[in-house]
Amino acid sequence: MNLTESSNALNIALIENLIESVANLADNRNFESLESCFADEVRVDYTSAFGGEPELKQKQALMSAWASLLPGFDVTRHRLSNISVKLLDATHSTAIADVIADHHIGGQQWQVKGTYDYVIDKVDSERWVVRGMTFHLTGEAGSRDVLSRAMSAASTKPVSYLQRLQTMQVVREFLKSLEDKDMEKFASVWADDAVQEMPYSPQNFPKRIEGKANLVAHYSAWPENSGKASFTKELVFYPTLDPEVVFVEYHGVCEIKTTGRIYDQRYGGLFRAVNGKIKLFREYFDPNVFSHAFSLDER
Repeated sequence: MNLTESSNALNIALIENLIESVANLADNRNFESLESCFADEVRVDYTSAFGGEPELKQKQALMSAWASLLPGFDVTRHRLSNISVKLLDATHSTAIADVIADHHIGGQQWQVKGTYDYVIDKVDSERWVVRGMTFHLTGEAGSRDVLSRAMSAASTKPVSYLQRLQTMQVVREFLKSLEDKDMEKFASVWADDAVQEMPYSPQNFPKRIEGKANLVAHYSAWPENSGKASFTKELVFYPTLDPEVVFVEYHGVCEIKTTGRIYDQRYGGLFRAVNGKIKLFREYFDPNVFSHAFSLDER
């Protein structure tokens, strides 16, 4: 076997493993790992089974849709066979696979048979991701009533993947409300018993604020005191094992009207959100940068 043949064999094995992983991770509800199997945007086509039109989805939106349905089943099993991979060039390929998918809930079963067509891209030296998948229905048995039952069951206890997305979303909303000077939106992100801690705040500036009402009052002058602001352009999330807790790095740049200075700060933030509301925000920042921007060092 020459070098090209060896490389092709390796890539085919990686792609076959990817296709099998998508099925296995979905059946095991491991949506965090499943997300890494997909490109940032994915074209999905289930029109042969459900009608409608093909969709171009962000991978998190696709995972959210699956995470809102699959955990509601007692068990699902996607049995793949006859996987066939076609390498188009060094970074692009297509593949097909036969599938039998069983869905069980409360003594009911729905089984679908068909084939999948995949579009797969290489993103680094040994990693391929799915960029498109089309399902072709060839047969089914049982009742589709299981779908609504599973979605209802899944909604009663959201899986950690959905909780984690909710936590990250409320952090985005908090920072976006500061950018937009939208204090109504700002107020909506906090739990009534929320706490903000600022361990490195400068002298004579609060290190802890307790309660939603006090937080709203603390930030009330923000629209008058600040000019154009940016907090979300360099937003990096570091999820934790607890889906309600996330550490965030972000870069804030804002003109301070009262001093005419630019506040350019690198932040770290530990957030805990419950039911989509922030309960704890522990904010880390450079107090010297803060003091200069607001002229606290001159008072």
